Order: sequence, then structure tokens, then C-alpha cells
Amino acid sequence: MARRTTWRALALLPALVLTAAGCAQSIAPTGADGELRFVEPGKLTTCTQLPYPPFQFDEGGKTTGFDVELVDLVARDLGLEQKFFDTPFEGIQSGEALNTRKCDVAAAAITITDARQQNMDFSDPYFDAKQALLVSAEHPYPDMAALRGKKLGVHLGTTGEDYAEEHKAEHGYEIVQYEDLGLLQNAVQSGKVDAGINDNGVMLDFAKKNPDTKVTAEYSTGEVYGVAVQRGNAQLVQKVNDSLRKARESGEYDRIYEKWFGKNPDQP
Repeated sequence: MARRTTWRALALLPALVLTAAGCAQSIAPTGADGELRFVEPGKLTTCTQLPYPPFQFDEGGKTTGFDVELVDLVARDLGLEQKFFDTPFEGIQSGEALNTRKCDVAAAAITITDARQQNMDFSDPYFDAKQALLVSAEHPYPDMAALRGKKLGVHLGTTGEDYAEEHKAEHGYEIVQYEDLGLLQNAVQSGKVDAGINDNGVMLDFAKKNPDTKVTAEYSTGEVYGVAVQRGNAQLVQKVNDSLRKARESGEYDRIYEKWFGKNPDQP
């Protein structure tokens, strides 16, 4: 999830450092023998924020999605079963959820940024993301430049919000913040805002399922997603990277990608 670090997240960091220093033995990701330790024996516990389709969401009582299936491959290679810990994204990007051992890894469409790399370590990138403009099919504004004097909805704390703020003076729209993706998408659909901006994967998925909306523009921002682990846990980062590499070499990655996005990852 392409979120930026908020002041609230930054405010948590001193406390987290103290917690880590005072309880290092209880939160260490490896044992004295150097072997990986997991939150729950036999499980690879993944922190995520639900829902964020098609990356992670509940369907028929089961958590599924693109991120979910990729991390299932990591769990399989480790001889474990994936388990989920649904938690607010702010606790993920601040590193708190990993440092306090609520989970072993975090996979929530997390954009790799310099700020987040201060809080957690990342796998190799596994997904290229853009920003996408979602509009009502009845009023298909072609791009952000057409929104002068209009309302542009954003998901609070995301890189979509950052992108909207960067271009606000240029295009002259009003920014309206929403606390989660669903509220933003519903606001576009109901006409509470004239358009919404967020990661292209989730916006394209929503438009496909809701033909009264459409994506009219995508913006290349150079964003990539990674699986996050606790800072310093190089051993687990390597395991995740090994699984991702094997998935690409075997074709499993392409199969999963096509399942959730309806195209080959090399297609524009």
C-alpha cells in the first residue's frame, strides 16, 4: 500500500527504539543458535490491512489476493502455513508490528520508500505500481488537469495523497481525505467527489467490478512494492527473496499475476 510516513508514525519511533532496546531478547527474530524463530510455531504470520483488493481481502471466510498467494509461496518453502494479523497500516509502516513480533513479515502492497527503510527491511521488489485516477463513468474527467475547481479524493497517508498535494497548485482542485480505500472509492461512485487517486492495481480492480466508474489516467511514479521484515533480519529477507526468485523462474509468479490482473506482468 503506497502510504507515506505520517507525523503520528514518526512520533512512535522513539518509544519503539526503547521497547526494542529493553526487550531485545523477547522480540529477536532469531534464536541463540542463529535459527529463524517465528511468532507461532508452524506458522508464518503476515501483518496486513484488510481489505485492499486485489492484493489482500476476505472472500468466503478466507483471506486471499495477489500478495496472499505470493507469501503462501514463501511459507511453503519454509515448511510453514501462512497466518494473518489484520492491523492498521500505520503500525506496519512504522515498524511497530514487526518489532513487537505481532508478525514475521508484512505484505500489504507496501511501497518501498527511504523513510520506511529506516523502520524495516524489504525484500526485492515484486510489483511495479502507478497512481490512477478513478472517476464516475457519467463524468469521465480525462486527467487531473481537468479537475480545476473540482474535488479530488485521496486515501489518507498514501503516496496518492502525496501526488495529489504535489500537483494541487498546478491543477487547482480541492483535496478531500478519506481514512480508507473503500470510503474513497465509494465517494467517487456516489459523486461526493469528482475523482479519486490511488494505486492503479486497486483502482483498476474497482472499475472492473463497478462499470459506473472508470480509470481515465495513470501516472508513472516509480513505485515498487516489497515484503517487509524486522530490521536486521537478513536471514528472513534472503528466504523471501529466494522464494520470489524461484516463483519468477518457474512461472508461478506470472500465473498468479495473470490470475489477479488479467494480463502478463510484462504487458503495459
